[in-house]
Amino acid sequence: MSTNAANDEQKVTLPTEEEQARLDEQREVIEDMIGDETTRAEYETPAGKLSLLEAIVEQGAIASEDTYGLQSMGIVLGDVFAEALGFEWVTVEDSYGRDPALRFPGTTILLFPLTMISKRVERGEQVDVRELFTEIAKELEKVRAQY
Repeated sequence: MSTNAANDEQKVTLPTEEEQARLDEQREVIEDMIGDETTRAEYETPAGKLSLLEAIVEQGAIASEDTYGLQSMGIVLGDVFAEALGFEWVTVEDSYGRDPALRFPGTTILLFPLTMISKRVERGEQVDVRELFTEIAKELEKVRAQY
């Protein structure tokens, strides 16, 4: 999470069509794992997305070496933040490149969900997706209250 408005090196813009297409492709990686129509219907809600991500982690359905797959989970986790807390997808450009991020509208609050799951899995940590979301959401609420 970043709230540094004075960082001259960061440029925040809406995703380009190409960047939006990549986000959609990454969502499809996860959506292709939906087993049945009930799960598909549940997936339309933030809680359903979290449940699917939890199941993927618990079953080890995406290998720890599959960075793209793990980062696809991060995009879906980002969708949960967007849907549940009102964040919007943006692109942040800095000296390292361009990355998808979430911004709370009208603020400089940025969240980078792309690697939230992948970094933890790649380090061999146990990941509780719902707890991860809940803890970050609590911190975000504290930060938003300061605006």
